[in-house]
Amino acid sequence: MSKKVSERIAREVLKHFVTYRMLFKLITDMAQQRFEQEQWLEIQQAASDRIDLYEQQLQKTIDSIACIVGANACEKLLWNEIKVSYIGLVCQRNDSELAETFYNSVYCKVCKHRQLTDENIFVHSLVAEHEVLSRHAIYRSYSVEQGLVGLIGEVLDDCGFDVPWENKKRDVVNLTRYILQHMPLEFDAGRMVSVDVIRSVFYRNKGAYIVGRISFVGGDIPFVIPVLNHNKRVYVDTAISNQDQVSIIFSFTRAYFMVNVDAPSEFVSFLHSLIPSKSVGELYTSIGFYKQGKEEFVRDFIDHLGCSKDSFVIAPGIKGMVMTVFTLPSYPVVFKIIKDKFSSSKRVTRSIVHERYQLVKRHDRVGRMADTQEFTNLILPRARITDELLEELRKVAPSSLVVEEEAVTIKHLWTERRMTPLNIYLEKVLANDDSSAIFHAINEYGKAIKQLAAANIFAGDMLFKNFGVTRHARVVFYDYDEIMYLTECNFRKIPAAMYPEQEMAAEPWYSVAPNDVFPEEFTILTACNVKVRKIFNELHGDLLDVKFWKEMQEQVSSGEVVDIFPYRQIQRFTR
Repeated sequence: MSKKVSERIAREVLKHFVTYRMLFKLITDMAQQRFEQEQWLEIQQAASDRIDLYEQQLQKTIDSIACIVGANACEKLLWNEIKVSYIGLVCQRNDSELAETFYNSVYCKVCKHRQLTDENIFVHSLVAEHEVLSRHAIYRSYSVEQGLVGLIGEVLDDCGFDVPWENKKRDVVNLTRYILQHMPLEFDAGRMVSVDVIRSVFYRNKGAYIVGRISFVGGDIPFVIPVLNHNKRVYVDTAISNQDQVSIIFSFTRAYFMVNVDAPSEFVSFLHSLIPSKSVGELYTSIGFYKQGKEEFVRDFIDHLGCSKDSFVIAPGIKGMVMTVFTLPSYPVVFKIIKDKFSSSKRVTRSIVHERYQLVKRHDRVGRMADTQEFTNLILPRARITDELLEELRKVAPSSLVVEEEAVTIKHLWTERRMTPLNIYLEKVLANDDSSAIFHAINEYGKAIKQLAAANIFAGDMLFKNFGVTRHARVVFYDYDEIMYLTECNFRKIPAAMYPEQEMAAEPWYSVAPNDVFPEEFTILTACNVKVRKIFNELHGDLLDVKFWKEMQEQVSSGEVVDIFPYRQIQRFTR
């Protein structure tokens, strides 16, 4: 292959990457207008459309390469030469790490994940870690010398909303009161150095978020100021300065933010300084660069394998009927593989499961569904896989495995943040008779089901084993093989039996269509324990009533987008 062809392919990859970035920015830049005009349904559609952009541009790149060199591009092209040419094209870009990842995606698609070496792809990024080229462009700095009230007013003005504040004076008072209540010693002692606020406002669903930090001699305090819109007038809803609560706002269970990011590595570096508990990969994902998040995850995972010694094992909990799940105890992730054969009670196929995981990726997760990353041909060291796990994989998913002496290749899987299965969590707190934890878990479980319903998702199989408890004690749904849109369900009341023998029969005495749902049957979900059943019935007994579900269907069908914010109702300011 001539050098000219290598350079042409490199330019073709870059051309489609630039188009991807342009379209991504176009959708993102409209976030402020959608928020200000209260275009809630359009916001959800835009989020979905933006996720689709990557694969669309990737496929166009593949098609372009095929037009240039024909079939078998992997064999015909010298990718090490293409990579050298590509480096020269992207090394000065302020989003070069994204450009590297796009190149990797192209190579993997063309070469079917073969020969994944640094010679052919960017196994290691050439972007220096934590490189900061223009930090001043990421955020504005404010001094407290002008007084706290003046500082807060200036921060709100700099958001640049094109609609008026509902009552700016009230919002300034609320924020001033919050700061003095939560950080009185720092301000009384005059220890504050500055306030740094990210120039770009973060948009997601029905909220806009001002993100920054307060810097003191003794350290930094992150903060998030949620701004809402009512009748095209904006107002400050609350302030969050607890690092765990700030982390929840950037959770893997929520939709990706729309935020203007010119230099991603610098932007993520600043975010990481605010929320060090979040990995770099999670932060890239949270602002919409989910492929970069996946790339950062892979690099971190490889590094972790190099400095750890534990083995991959079957994940704790009840085994699933559709997926088999394993984990590395020292790493906070589970790996999920579709089984070759499903239980006879499951009316799904491999393609349906895949579609439902894609649905979750593109849908508003409202803080109640875990995000996933999809992998093809993931290679794991054979020595780190227990015999028990390998035997299980060979038994339930042999078509997904390639077992060699040194490595095990899994042809297709998803990764997901590891959580404690709700059934295991409840067993523990019930054994300890921890009434507060039991109450909280069951309340969270019911709220998760209701909030998913408000987002037009019916969880389907709502057994405790299909929900997890996060480190923040939030209950999250993570088993997607039976989910469907709420509006597609037919909620019915079980008809009365005509005579006693019907109730005793093994089969129901009434017809049941594929999408029929009988909420009365949900009583089986809490039949495990009298205390659990009592709490559930008191807090969420309406989930057993057809009326609740039909009303929720009507609400969703009418186009109403329910307010589900990543903080508690009690934290909201008085208006």
